Amino acid sequence: MAKILMKGNEAIAAAAIKGGCKYFFGYPITPQNELPEYMARELHKTGGCFVQAESEVAAINMVYGAAGAGARVMTSSSSPGIALKQEGISYIAGAELPCVIVNISRGGPGLGGIQPAQSDYFQNTRGGGNGDYRLLVYAPATLQEAVDLTMEAFDAADFYRNPVVISADGMIGQMMEPIEFKEAPKRELLPKDWATIGTKGQREPNIINSLALDPAELEKHNIHLKEKYDLMEKNEVRYELYNMENAELVIVAYGTTSRIVKNAIAAMKEEGIHVGLIRPITLWPFPMKAFDAIPETTKALLSVEMSMGQMIDDVKIANEGKLPVHFYGRSGGMIPTPDGIVESVKKVLGGEK
Repeated sequence: MAKILMKGNEAIAAAAIKGGCKYFFGYPITPQNELPEYMARELHKTGGCFVQAESEVAAINMVYGAAGAGARVMTSSSSPGIALKQEGISYIAGAELPCVIVNISRGGPGLGGIQPAQSDYFQNTRGGGNGDYRLLVYAPATLQEAVDLTMEAFDAADFYRNPVVISADGMIGQMMEPIEFKEAPKRELLPKDWATIGTKGQREPNIINSLALDPAELEKHNIHLKEKYDLMEKNEVRYELYNMENAELVIVAYGTTSRIVKNAIAAMKEEGIHVGLIRPITLWPFPMKAFDAIPETTKALLSVEMSMGQMIDDVKIANEGKLPVHFYGRSGGMIPTPDGIVESVKKVLGGEK
């Protein structure tokens, strides 16, 4: 299959359509605007419907409605826009409705800037809404991976009846790379007999709601959700191990930052410094087991992020106090450089060799 040169936002949108997305509700915000623009232009050609909502709050509640009717539905935004959607995301998770949410992150806090960042890690993995809920969170490092994961996300959402997040920074959204649309792995999905599509006189009406005033019933529901999240932790963890053999230090990085790290690792290899990389592909569930692959030669861990340090909490949990954990990050739209990473590694290891 011939590869196509596409911009990240448009590639994700095209992948969503190929993944079966029929409805898209969103609102403009940089740096993800090309995604809804592509949907506005192309989704109707496959029998789908694009609606530009009056706000991010409206958009996520439209997603709730379409998901409740059993449709494959997606929304996209960038950091402060995703923040506005958090109440609706909590409702959707509580009501067990499948949908895909794309976050093309930018610098913050607040309105921040429009340059890329990874400072939405907490928002994506901890959930900015209320209550005990979890989201399956994919973090692609290339446009091809973004395409593949987006196509898979709709089946994963349907399988677990849960929102799935594609967490990417503004570089993924704005860069161009050659991609191909491969057949996504298929899951065995159950019929959506819970959907509100009318009874046709053959059954009792379905009711979709996230309100439970009886505390015993609400606790029972939370236990049920926890069992589902436990299943995700068992079956959905993904990660990449890179250059781990005889590593003196192991870097943990995800998304486009991990690509910069690989350049730094190549430069350090020429100097005789052996550095490995653990790259989480799922931010939640976080790949705790990947840390079992750390060799005995490793003296320390270094979390490298486009933030002031958010993933480092999960790195420390996964490390279980076995090794010192250090941090190198840039924020506000500033991007880590290979030279900056090399300098940080040398500092951790005790100076230049």
